[in-house]
Amino acid sequence: MVVLVNTRCRFALLLLAAFSCFSLKLCSGGEDTITFSAPVKDSETLLSKNGVFRFGFFTPVNSTAGLRYVGIWYDKSPAQTVVWVANKDAPVNDISGVVSISEDGNLVVKDGRNRLLWSTNITSTMAPNATLVQLMNTGNLRLQDSRSNGEILWESFKHPHNSLLPGMTLGTKNENLKLTSWRSYVDPSTGNYTAGLSPFAYPELLIWKNNAPIWRSGPWNGQVFIGLPDVDGFSLSNDYQGTASLSYGNDSFMFHLDPDGVLYQREYSRASTRGLNTATCDAYGKCGPFASCSSRELPPCNCVKGFAPRNQAEWDDGNWSNGCVRIVSFRCKKENNVSSNRGKGDGFLRLQKMKVPVSAERSLANEKDCATQCLENCSCTAYAYVQGIGCMVWSGNLVDMQSFLPSGIDLYIRIAHSEKRHNYVAIVICVAFVAAAFLLLACQKFKKRSAPESRRRPELMFNRMEPATSENESPYTFKPNEFPLFEFQVLAKATDHFSHRNKLGQGGFGPVYKGKLPEGQEIAVKRLSRASGQGLEELMNEVVVISKLQHRNLVRVLGCCIEGEERLLVYEYMPNKSLDAYLFDPTKQKILDWKTRFNIMEGISRGLLYLHRDSRLRIIHRDLKASNILLDDNLNPKISDFGLARVFEANEDAAETRRVVGTYGYMSPEYAMEGYFSEKSDVFSLGVIFLEIISGRRNSHKEENNLNLLAYAWNLWNDGEAASLANPIVFDECFEKEIAKCVQIGLLCVQQLANDRPNVSNVIWMLTTENAHLPEAKQPAFIARREVSVAGSSDRSSQMVTINDASLTAITGR
Repeated sequence: MVVLVNTRCRFALLLLAAFSCFSLKLCSGGEDTITFSAPVKDSETLLSKNGVFRFGFFTPVNSTAGLRYVGIWYDKSPAQTVVWVANKDAPVNDISGVVSISEDGNLVVKDGRNRLLWSTNITSTMAPNATLVQLMNTGNLRLQDSRSNGEILWESFKHPHNSLLPGMTLGTKNENLKLTSWRSYVDPSTGNYTAGLSPFAYPELLIWKNNAPIWRSGPWNGQVFIGLPDVDGFSLSNDYQGTASLSYGNDSFMFHLDPDGVLYQREYSRASTRGLNTATCDAYGKCGPFASCSSRELPPCNCVKGFAPRNQAEWDDGNWSNGCVRIVSFRCKKENNVSSNRGKGDGFLRLQKMKVPVSAERSLANEKDCATQCLENCSCTAYAYVQGIGCMVWSGNLVDMQSFLPSGIDLYIRIAHSEKRHNYVAIVICVAFVAAAFLLLACQKFKKRSAPESRRRPELMFNRMEPATSENESPYTFKPNEFPLFEFQVLAKATDHFSHRNKLGQGGFGPVYKGKLPEGQEIAVKRLSRASGQGLEELMNEVVVISKLQHRNLVRVLGCCIEGEERLLVYEYMPNKSLDAYLFDPTKQKILDWKTRFNIMEGISRGLLYLHRDSRLRIIHRDLKASNILLDDNLNPKISDFGLARVFEANEDAAETRRVVGTYGYMSPEYAMEGYFSEKSDVFSLGVIFLEIISGRRNSHKEENNLNLLAYAWNLWNDGEAASLANPIVFDECFEKEIAKCVQIGLLCVQQLANDRPNVSNVIWMLTTENAHLPEAKQPAFIARREVSVAGSSDRSSQMVTINDASLTAITGR
């Protein structure tokens, strides 16, 4: 009898659940439209077809008021991430609200007493049954004609709130689309902050508080905003008539303006966030006119050369807002509208790596005439010429300058003739230093030459040292004065004189130390060992290459130091160190679950694609390995160590070298044996890394029957057991199909013949496309670590290889 009662109860509960799911669109999860006959009540929601976005009523997290708003949010984000709100200033006080299509064809929000709280407010003569609302896969809510033409009458993307999603556009005129913050974290009503494009001659992102600017990104240079070098995905169109539009197209990220005026870049799938305007020098006009802000210095504000604090006492107290004033006036003056002196004695002070001041004026002058035009205009106080922008000039005060940016540009500030003389000694010293460095480098190169220079393919340091003009200058051009130089004493103090407790690791070319600059910025300092094969050439090669690249999956080099016999590189600090520290350490392997490992493989691939195809340079890394993949706070991968990288011309696909560099176990067979390298050489290394990430084992480690990792993976694949290669710590039957696919991709990358390997774009496509049809892999190259004899290569003048991450350079006789 009890069993019968329990059975009936369970049956009743099932019926109740079925009825609930039938009545609530939340349960059905497949409906993404609203029609006149099918409104959305408070208990119901829409779900986009891809399952990413949900639309309906919500109450903000942690809110105690119980007010109900209609909005769009990410359905599966760890925390409620609302990206758009309809009735932000008119909430519903209870759960009686309804979203429906009105008699005039508009989408409306009403409460239980039928009071209108919000409407799309379009003027239309359509009947209510002629329109429908659909939640798109992009998160865009569209009101459209339900008939065959499908005309879009209104869309949420044209009425943004606090979030910029991929596919959205911000603009300056006509629609004047901006983001608007919430009033507080529990109140979606209109807040105090807005973000959008500036109406300046050169568009840039701005954040305003009550219409007063509090942050700016710096102007768009055709690729990135100068103050946001590592934020990709933007595209901007500009008619130079005051109308510009900014679109965002990176599907992995969105931007969110929070109630405190901070613009965050968020990766919704992993709930990782990064504030774009949280640094000290990001505050608009922090240092006042004619002063530059640097996060590397204490105090951060300094008057430009030739200027002094307007009020010294305030300046000493840390109140820099009044800025600086010119010490010596221009010689250029106008009397009776006639120039008595065209500023012949005036000159310019060059400031490097700058976020240029606000309110640049547009000039049509070319690079050669840009300075002349500024000198001939007595109101001109500065100029800059930037590829992708052109000639920029400034009049009056120079406000909101910031120095030492990775993508900063050269700014030329007008100074009087007497100030030019004051700078002469410093200029002579700088020129002498650069000349001495190049002389030392040339001598070292001459000593190592094994053939006349005309018969040798020069390395990166020497193939672009000729002067470049605006007409022939290319992104490969080497300009040593573009790169920040650190004093040795500063780096020594930052690392506690390279103490052992600050040592992060030992690379092939020397130890790496953690350091902290005076202003608190954490850095990593690579101190090149005198015994290593790497010297000034490789160090400068790395600075040249990485300083011209900006991508979220590439590590940033902040500068270098060359003093006496010291050679040091300064990187951004990666708190989680390198990938190999997790893969091959039994105590840390479990930190990298399968989803994290998959994201790391995709991130490395995207960084490599940028190197090969998407950056201004075409670069072959030549030393891609697990120890050269660094991990940030969120375990996102960043490719590092570009000392051995090679730049290709636009029409080059491959090259040969007599100097084989790299790490056995990761080197492709054609490169290790013949010195022949191409993009496919890096793809081979990528495949080895994939198999190491999946298995948690080094390629150099011997598996069953004395096989290396590639051979072991190949045997498992042929036996139909590819997924068993996965580290048992991360193996899950839910991911078995995906693991097997990644093993196959890794094997495709390590095939013997370079032409059989996929390029990186195909690797990314195979990784990210479900049910992709992958080609069958051919037998990989099985190269034992000692099969390639360094001393036995009679046709090489020298080879540099890395065995177990230790550098070895062998010079052979001719």
